[in-house]
Amino acid sequence: MKFCYEYPHPAVTTDIVVFTIGDQCLQALLIKRNNEPFKDKWALPGGFVDIDEDLDTGASRELEEETNVTGVYLEQLYTFGQPDRDPRERVITVAYYALIPPEKLTPVAASDAAEVKWFALDNLPPLAFDHRAIVDTAQQRISAKTRYSTIAFQFLPERFTLSELQGVFEILLRENLDKRNFRKWILALNCVEETGEIRRNGQHRPAKLYCAKNPDRVDIIK
Repeated sequence: MKFCYEYPHPAVTTDIVVFTIGDQCLQALLIKRNNEPFKDKWALPGGFVDIDEDLDTGASRELEEETNVTGVYLEQLYTFGQPDRDPRERVITVAYYALIPPEKLTPVAASDAAEVKWFALDNLPPLAFDHRAIVDTAQQRISAKTRYSTIAFQFLPERFTLSELQGVFEILLRENLDKRNFRKWILALNCVEETGEIRRNGQHRPAKLYCAKNPDRVDIIK
């Protein structure tokens, strides 16, 4: 049975903030729009949700269509619905974010994206729509989660040193951490374990390699 309503309905989109760490800073994946509105402006990958798909499917599809990125875990971030956020019509967007080690991605512009590129969060270009607010909200979310979860491990390879782990924490928190206190804290949490391997870096002392316990989960730190 079909229903008709006298009231106008908003459209729904999804936008995805994909984060990685490169050049010792947090970076976001952006596309250059190939169509109006905001043609040739940088924006987050995303687009309209099809009438017959759920939000998660729509987000994954748009990410693949515009950047060729697939198989990443997307977590819902927030819903943005200012009436004037899209000049085309009344559009509500559901934002997602993903955390990816850089070696696991090879983004390629596709669909209505003319170009795809990583940008440091401290050097973002002017963004289309309200996408800067979405990026800022996502950055605040992961910074907050860094303090109470093992979200930082999402940016690391399978084996890492404690110095590398501390570096990720410092980038996500945007603050310097005392080396001794950080190591005591992270080891007391029992969320990492030694692999029995070491890594040699030039003339420096060999560093022990660790791995995360439960690497496929973002555990809450007790």
